[in-house]
Parts: sequence; C-alpha cells; structure tokens
Amino acid sequence: MSDVIESKDKATSTLPDVQNTQDTRAIAINKVGIKDILHPVQVKDRTGKVQHTIANFNMYVDLPHEFKGTHMSRFVEILNNHDWEITVDSFKTMLTEMTSRLDAEVGHIEMTFRFFINKTAPASGVQSLLDYEVTFIGEHKNNKNLINIKVVVPVTSLCPCSKKISDRGAHNQRSHVTVNVQTEDFIWVEEIIDLVESQASCELYGLLKRPDEKIVTERAYDNPKFVEDMVRDIAHQLNIDERIMAYTVESENFESIHNHSAYALIEKTA
Repeated sequence: MSDVIESKDKATSTLPDVQNTQDTRAIAINKVGIKDILHPVQVKDRTGKVQHTIANFNMYVDLPHEFKGTHMSRFVEILNNHDWEITVDSFKTMLTEMTSRLDAEVGHIEMTFRFFINKTAPASGVQSLLDYEVTFIGEHKNNKNLINIKVVVPVTSLCPCSKKISDRGAHNQRSHVTVNVQTEDFIWVEEIIDLVESQASCELYGLLKRPDEKIVTERAYDNPKFVEDMVRDIAHQLNIDERIMAYTVESENFESIHNHSAYALIEKTA
C-alpha cells in the first residue's frame, strides 16, 4: 500500500503546477476561491442540543500579484478533512487553517445555514418549528480573526399611519429584519433573534390555532411600527449590549397594499 501511495506522490510531483507559476501583470486579487459549496455541519443551540443541518460555504483568500492562481482543491480539503462542530471558536480555527494552508495574508469564509427554534403558540401552547437564515462571516487579516453573525428574522409589522386614519383595522406586513453583528465575545444566535422579535409589532409562529391568531393579530395592532421604528428600536438595543462592537440592522417590509417594499438601514462601525 505504501508503494502505491509513494508512486502516486511521485506522479503528482512530476505534473506541472501552473497556478504556482509567476504572473507578470502585477495585479493582486482581493478574493479568490470557491462559492456555493454545500457541506453538512453541526450547530449547538443554547439548550445544549445539536442541530444537524447543511451549510452553504463561500471561501476566499487574497492572491499576491506575482502568483498566477491559488490552489482551489485545498478549500474543499479543509471542509472534508474535519468533522466540524460549528461554533465561533471552531469557525475561527477553520479560518486560520485556510489562510495558513494557502499561504495567504487575508482569508474570508461565509457559512450560511438554516437554524430552527421550537416556538410555543401564545394561547393554545401548541409547538412548532420556525426556521431562520444564519450566516457566520469570518475574516482573517493582520493575524487576527474577526467574526460577524448575520441573522434574517421574519416578523410582523403593522402600519401606524394606517391604524390612525382607518375606522376599521390597519394594514400590516411580513418583514425581514437582517441583523449583522461583529462581536469579540460569545453571543447565542437565539439572543439576536429574541432581540429582533421583541421589537417587532409581533413575532411569527409556524403553527397557530384560532385563539392564537386572535392574540397575535391584536398584539400587532397594539404595537404599530414603521420600518424606521423597527430599525431604530433594534439599534437601540444593540447599542446597550457591550459585547457588540459593530452592527448593521436593516428591515424590508413587504407591503400588503403596494407592489413595492419599504426599507430602512442603520449601520454602526467599530
């Protein structure tokens, strides 16, 4: 068996390595790598349970001007050679390993997956799963790892103006609130979701009975929010959390009486 491996290594060493040849155009590349590669991952939630899910990875490094190409196969090897239990710490480890194996100064990994929370309806107590899109965004630069957590949280928003001027009811929207936070300390994904849902007109549920529908409808009606209110209220809560160094919060409200969305964004840099 060792003779077979040795012969394969010798055969590989005799093949030309084109990507390692010199490039004469003197133009460096900021990001080069692979996109949209799927890989199974394990994600631990704050109850201690492990969710088994599929993540979509984008993996990039910088490329100095003198090199023609990077080693694309090494990105895939990093994913396949390890049984990753995805946490902030293991994500940082993968980021450091990638830049080291590809001899890069800067590395960038995005890992997007579906995260599920078991939610309990407010009246009936019936339980159901609701999914959220979560992205870990890591950058290795100047020998440091920076980690961002981005979560898309679907919520309900109800228009204050419509409530004020209408004799009967008010129009509402299903909104997608996207929060992207940079933190040096640990923070649960559920904490970000809780923060957003607490500032919406009402949170969403996977399953509701009639008594539940009455409660969530009235809760939204009693708590109207413009898209501007949504991002300001969430930003205020993010400002209070000392673990969060920087953030972007944006809300897209899918209008029910228009064929366009309402949108707002607030950004705080480190």
